[in-house]
Amino acid sequence: MLPFNKKLKPFSRNLRNNMTDAERLIWSKIRRKQIGDLQFYRQKNIGHYIIVDFYCPEGKLIVEIDGGQHY
Repeated sequence: MLPFNKKLKPFSRNLRNNMTDAERLIWSKIRRKQIGDLQFYRQKNIGHYIIVDFYCPEGKLIVEIDGGQHY
């Protein structure tokens, strides 16, 4: 299990509630174990400062979706 910082939980929750269009599209395709029966989590915090868009612990996969919000 990757480290978890409880102080980042409100930030993760805010990001989950305000997903970009691209994140919504990807989430609709990977949620509910639609790909290889693998569980994905969205806006997962890892360590003390990183919040990743999508995380699959079984597949050891992190997916980051870049878009206009990064400019």
